[in-house]
Amino acid sequence: MKIIVDAMGGDNAPAEILKGICAARRFGVQLVAVGRVDEIQACAKAENLDLTGIELVNATEVIEMCDEPARAIRRKKDSSLVVGLRMLAEGQGDAFVSAGSTGALHVGSSLIVRTIKGVKRPALASVIPGAKKPYLLMDCGANVECRPAMLEAFGVMGSVYMNKVMGVASPAVALVNNGAEETKGTPLYKEAHQRLKANTAIRFVGNIEPRDIPSGDADVVVCDGFTGNVILKLTEGLARSLLGMVKQVMMANLLTKLGAATMLGGMKQLKKKMDSEEVGGAPLLGTARPVIKAHGSSKARGIENAIRQAVICVENDMVGTMAAALAQAAPADEEEE
Repeated sequence: MKIIVDAMGGDNAPAEILKGICAARRFGVQLVAVGRVDEIQACAKAENLDLTGIELVNATEVIEMCDEPARAIRRKKDSSLVVGLRMLAEGQGDAFVSAGSTGALHVGSSLIVRTIKGVKRPALASVIPGAKKPYLLMDCGANVECRPAMLEAFGVMGSVYMNKVMGVASPAVALVNNGAEETKGTPLYKEAHQRLKANTAIRFVGNIEPRDIPSGDADVVVCDGFTGNVILKLTEGLARSLLGMVKQVMMANLLTKLGAATMLGGMKQLKKKMDSEEVGGAPLLGTARPVIKAHGSSKARGIENAIRQAVICVENDMVGTMAAALAQAAPADEEEE
């Protein structure tokens, strides 16, 4: 198995990316770092990193976060992101990991790697900690506007991912809405509800209101990219604020500090549970080969865990299983072409 990694993508590239790649050697797979080789080697020397066994592929350009995605993919053909995706499409690797521009990765994956039959555009999925268990939120921002058939496909893809990668048996799939009743929502969401309800490839449990999402009752939470991105960022902000408020209360005086000392172990576990580095990245579901989007601010541990996700996707033939499940909805989807 060979995992290709964009060594130049992200806020902390290439140092933290290279550290993550080096740590990922424990998975026993071949690793490829794509980027400016001279810069990679100089960074490895400065950070005292041993790159033995890691294949280096030169790419002279870098797609910046400020670049317009479609234009960058067209014009920066020798960028680490484009070169890595092209290698993946040509079968020179089994999965691709990048902490670079989300927009460029989405466009590049669609144009270069292509999508599974029945998928109009790949969706960004993110595993988020819940009160009872983690849940998968998709789309998290790749597709701002979606048709009912796309939302149905998200439900199928999310169900396969939670089963094959996260090990959840018979994942519960829910559709974000402003009420639990199936008559709630816009005409688009009403139709999406009916499509999900009729799809025998998934276990659809109905609508879910935003206030119930954090409980973790649903394993897969489906919505359009605009709604999903709002939910994701609000969740991240609330988690950060609440942890800060708890810390402030615990450090208020000597008595509360003594109480905090007895809870230190539990608080560390909670902080770890809420840490996005533990998950590593968000899969871009629907691509013809596994693509993992690591957080732009990922450190070494986040990159290592993103590579771990990629390995699990390949080992469990996530793409093949997803393609088979989506085939059941193909006739209905083709009518909307």
